[in-house]
Amino acid sequence: MNKMSLSAISVAVMLSLSGCASTASQTNTSATQQAEQTAAPALPFVNIDYQTFTLDNGLTVVVHTDRKAPIVAVNVWYDVGAKNEQVGKTGFAHLFEHLMFNGTENYDDEYFGPFERAGATEQNGTTNSDRTNYFQNVPTPALDMALWMESDRMGHLLGAITQDKLDEQRGVVQNEKRQGEAQPYGTMWNNVWKYTFPQGHPYSWSVIGSMEDLNAASLDDVHQWFKDYYGPNNAVLVLAGDIDVETAKKKANKYFGDIKPGKPVAKLEKWIAKRDEQSRMVIKDRVPASRIVKVWNTAEKGTTDGEYLNLLSDVLAGGKNSRLYQRLVYDEQLASNVFSFNYLRTLAGQLIIGVDALDKSIIEKIEAIIDEEIANIIAKGPTTDELNRIKFSNAAEWVKQVEGVGGFGGKSDVLASGAVYHNDPGYYKRAFEITSNATTSDVQGAAERWLSSGDFVLTVHPFAELSANEQGVDRSTGVPGAGDVPSLDLPEVNTFTLSNGLEVVLSQRSDTPVINMRLDISAGTASDDNNKPGVANFTANMLDEGAGELSALALAEELEKLGASIDTSASLDKTSLSMSAMAINWQQSLALFSEVLQNPSFNDSDIERVRTLILQQIKQEKARPMSNALRVLPPLLYGASHPYGKPLTGTGNEESVAAISRDDMLAYTEKWMRPDLARLVVVGDIDQAQLKQSLEQALASWQAPQQAAPSLDIPTVDNAEQARVFVLDKPDSPQSLIISGLLGPDANDTDAQQEVTLDMMNTIIGGSFTSRMNMNLREDKGWSYGARTILMDTDAQSTFFVFAPVQTDKTKESMQEILKELNGYIGEQPATQEELDKVVANKIAKLPGRYEKKRSLLNALADAYDNGRDVSYLEKYPQLVQQPDTQAIAKQAQSVIKPKQLTWVIVGDVAKIKEQIESLNLGEVTYLD
Repeated sequence: MNKMSLSAISVAVMLSLSGCASTASQTNTSATQQAEQTAAPALPFVNIDYQTFTLDNGLTVVVHTDRKAPIVAVNVWYDVGAKNEQVGKTGFAHLFEHLMFNGTENYDDEYFGPFERAGATEQNGTTNSDRTNYFQNVPTPALDMALWMESDRMGHLLGAITQDKLDEQRGVVQNEKRQGEAQPYGTMWNNVWKYTFPQGHPYSWSVIGSMEDLNAASLDDVHQWFKDYYGPNNAVLVLAGDIDVETAKKKANKYFGDIKPGKPVAKLEKWIAKRDEQSRMVIKDRVPASRIVKVWNTAEKGTTDGEYLNLLSDVLAGGKNSRLYQRLVYDEQLASNVFSFNYLRTLAGQLIIGVDALDKSIIEKIEAIIDEEIANIIAKGPTTDELNRIKFSNAAEWVKQVEGVGGFGGKSDVLASGAVYHNDPGYYKRAFEITSNATTSDVQGAAERWLSSGDFVLTVHPFAELSANEQGVDRSTGVPGAGDVPSLDLPEVNTFTLSNGLEVVLSQRSDTPVINMRLDISAGTASDDNNKPGVANFTANMLDEGAGELSALALAEELEKLGASIDTSASLDKTSLSMSAMAINWQQSLALFSEVLQNPSFNDSDIERVRTLILQQIKQEKARPMSNALRVLPPLLYGASHPYGKPLTGTGNEESVAAISRDDMLAYTEKWMRPDLARLVVVGDIDQAQLKQSLEQALASWQAPQQAAPSLDIPTVDNAEQARVFVLDKPDSPQSLIISGLLGPDANDTDAQQEVTLDMMNTIIGGSFTSRMNMNLREDKGWSYGARTILMDTDAQSTFFVFAPVQTDKTKESMQEILKELNGYIGEQPATQEELDKVVANKIAKLPGRYEKKRSLLNALADAYDNGRDVSYLEKYPQLVQQPDTQAIAKQAQSVIKPKQLTWVIVGDVAKIKEQIESLNLGEVTYLD
């Protein structure tokens, strides 16, 4: 589970997805509280207008009109989740969500097909403890199709659910479970849920369920689940975007009005199961570092205390300036990561704090610090400055999140969550009111009520790598004697150049008061010296760790106060500095960005702290199958001395990271971070005159050195002459990760048309859910949760690779299926006209909504210019997509895909897969350490 505090996820939870009825008594506002509220800055806010109506069959419909793009978000929430399951029948809610994508009585085919042809975006289905939802954004003309499909599976599904489909999706879900549990700390959460709630409590099991219960699920069980919970009277339909309420009424009645209502659903409303005594558990697992997790059962969703605990979670561990992060990561440097989130659900909440220790021996010291900081909060509460900073930062992030009509955290999500959880689509206003009016004493009181006792403490330690001898005792001689010793539609784009030579690209978008920008510098991890990989990544990580007169924490605090964020990163070909700022605070935010760009501190103490974190990250990468494989694959394909032959994660290796110095970072910034090697793209609520004036002032001192700009020589490399297999051992893993890679075309020799054709070629074979590779291994065989192919976007010679995490006992068969698909694609089963038409329709139809959000347009423009294109590439994209025929697709496939020259990397339990792999006789098999 990822860290949620001070992120888009937590903001959606804090301001949109929780409730208002207080579990604590209300008191009169004191003079101190009034003073706090007076001193607090006004919080940014977006009003989401909506109208609601209910069909005769009980279906609730919520409508929000937003005409900025010709798309409509269709979001259907069912008031059913894992909490509705019974002991012995866990995982049903999630399993049924999968079955909802497998066709209906009137469309018995893959559900995604019509949506891909229509260009749907942000399409998904998710299940949690309390609800199941299905959502997508579609171009306005495709709204009837989307409503037909959603209503068809609501009203006409049972006849299409067969034993074969159940068995197929059962296998997919079980592989999803294996994939999650194969990750470091993947089994930890099962223990949290099991031991924090009493037996039989609906939150005492995971949403995905147990393997035993999934195996036991019968066709009758599944049919009954649909009858019990999938009636229109147990659902909410939200339509947001290019639609009005009158149109919505007509279409909702047309498509959903004839669906018969289901029987009333009994609902358990509250079961906190507050704990009074501490309990402890220690487990050992294949993890890179020791972790301690503390959990309290707390107020449920829909309570004032729930909102206060959201704020408390951020005070404790919500970003660099939080108390625990600052103390454990910065000051005492005992931990590599600190996370906290207030997990609000309808029956109960849980406040969860976790820390990844740098050393196993200091777990007790870390726990003592956690307890000390919580005691301080209970005794004194947070400071006014802390609370105001967190409120503003979270509100700003929420404003950015709801720019979109659909997707996770978008407007339709906000309205649907309010309708399902609180019977009020506009509940977000109440949540905002509670949060904005919360005082330090409110948060202090919530901490005292809920965190004074009853914590569950789970410690996870790595266990030592053990092995067995190749040969054992000769037992044929019998028992030995006893011895003595035992053993889209684009807005206008303008470009201009600053006096320092920096090219600037601007697209003015004023629908929300936000300005996003991205500065790309033409040097990334490929520019690292072969003897010292990781310098670019290390330097990028250090850019925002203090700048000018501000320390790392002071800089983070100033950004939080402004509702701004600065991200710095290094990818293969570029170093990027991005900023998202509120328009009202643009000048102050830009001043901070300028300091990060021009005057990073590179303080020795911060360097050592970040060095420790990067070394810990490398350990994490090696523990995760996918990132470990991506560390190994590039040098095998390109050669270790090639600029692209370094670990694709960009972090370098332990030896080089340990040796990187402050001088290395200064040399990197001096050599590569110059305006004549950079481009700035800006999308947001600012005009050209204001932007140019502010940039000229902020970046006046950023000048190019007199010496000519450096360049990087990246040679083209041939594929291996014959297939090779490299195996990384991951003992006891329930899955094998299969990657097979090839070297692709050189971007320098690829024009815009070929680039698009290559992308379409990749989409058909493995670049989408309905691609051949995924439909084979996931939907047909049920051996994998998902299989894909990727053609990397690089400045020089690209990489094409297939990846598929599969169940261990199907490793051999999966490799055979991958080869079958690749050989068929370049041989007797080339791309068909139907497949091509589907891809063309999908890529064109999704364009209207593709640039709805500022960040999407920003990244599209920046990537186009980085690839030697300009805005005309985005404008001409529909024509480029329609140009290739099946022969052109086949030609590109044959030029890239060489099955007999594949380099395979397999991560799995060697003891179980060695014989499988070697029996394939693909080529030389090498077992890597």
